[in-house]
Amino acid sequence: MSKKILILLPDGVGLRNFAFTNFTNLGKEKGWDITFWNQTPFELSKIGLNELKLEGKPHFLTDLYKRAKIEAELDHFTTKFNESVYQEYKFPPNLNSLKAKLKWKVVQFLAKKYSGEKKLIKLREKFANIERGKTLYKKCIETLQNEQPDVVFCTNQRPVNALAPLLAAKDLGIPTATFIFSWDNLPKATKVVKTDYYFVWSDFMASELIKYYSEISEKQIKVTGTPQFEPHFTQGLADSKSIFYKKYNLDAERQYLCYSGDDITTAPHDELYLRDVAKAVRNLNNSGKNIGIIFRKCPVDFSDRYDRFLEEYKNEIVSIDPLWKQQGSQWNAILPTKEDLALQTSIIANTFMVINVASSMIFDFVSYKKPCGYINYNPDLTNLKKDTRSIYKYIHFRSKPSEKVAYWINSESDIESIILKSLEKDTIETIEQASEWFRKINKHPANESSERIWKALNEIS
Repeated sequence: MSKKILILLPDGVGLRNFAFTNFTNLGKEKGWDITFWNQTPFELSKIGLNELKLEGKPHFLTDLYKRAKIEAELDHFTTKFNESVYQEYKFPPNLNSLKAKLKWKVVQFLAKKYSGEKKLIKLREKFANIERGKTLYKKCIETLQNEQPDVVFCTNQRPVNALAPLLAAKDLGIPTATFIFSWDNLPKATKVVKTDYYFVWSDFMASELIKYYSEISEKQIKVTGTPQFEPHFTQGLADSKSIFYKKYNLDAERQYLCYSGDDITTAPHDELYLRDVAKAVRNLNNSGKNIGIIFRKCPVDFSDRYDRFLEEYKNEIVSIDPLWKQQGSQWNAILPTKEDLALQTSIIANTFMVINVASSMIFDFVSYKKPCGYINYNPDLTNLKKDTRSIYKYIHFRSKPSEKVAYWINSESDIESIILKSLEKDTIETIEQASEWFRKINKHPANESSERIWKALNEIS
């Protein structure tokens, strides 16, 4: 008899890992009856997946408690570990109205009320149960009673709208699990949901989970890796060089590097770094090289900040936009597509290195034995919005085995020599160190993560 799973999709970040990879096909081969409990506007039925739409919003107090919990956790981490860097993970509140100011006062009051480890655990418990009896919770109870799943698996630990379905499952005695979806999430206090089990990328992340949430035990943690890197090991997904170059009208004689754009919050001066890389490429080409830049912007960056440099350096830069789509009227309804998975993989396969600000793309590229250049300097500006170098002091960067995991671009003058090193494949040590880092933060073999997730789901169901 097959087992039934509801895969809770509270927002679009889980699409890439669990809907667009081979994850569901593998589960079906193992005899699972799979339905996505879909809270996104994406129509999964259009790509042949079973889905139940879940509509409705959390109670208005839920978001206030979430914000208070994050504030209180980051303050607690700061004190407990004597590390001021945790304060860098706080986002300044938008206080442009009286209502916003009043909400922020409530958040601050709750964060102070529940300061300290014992009180914080009480806040987490209160927050985990806040949706009980509310409208969305009642709707979830009805769905679960009708569907009778053996397990509910949440693709992302962050959204508040995942609280009600997971709480309803818990109250009905159905095992629940959540996936910690990114390598930097735990130090940022983004664990919103409470489940019976937690699926993490690595032993390193498992130790982090216990470090930050002492109420979680080792037996609740499943180390599986993440499916997000599996496409790099899927034969035939990436376009060949000839097809890729023809599709995007690239110069057949050129070798291209990838400049991977970052979001405007993390890298507010990113367009200036693209300009600097383009200047370096122009200089190298003037001295006899034939190099181009493929620019892939951050999928949720809708600004026009790059436009002037894309025009000024149009002989050096080819911009290939991510294939994400507007799936609804809300600001956060820009969702990935299955086609973008193939596009991103093709870009990596057909470029010789990546340059960016502090991105996890280093792991995507090292999957192809290709190096990363990390930008580690500030542009010459009088009104600097952010010190780019501070990002590399964040907690998740301390997991790297050495500084040699990437080429550090400590000034604009470093760019040319680092591009040449990568072009000439003087990269053995960097690739070795980046590979070691990859193995530390994501369980290997990296192409067997889905297999390990299904094995763990079978155990807990």
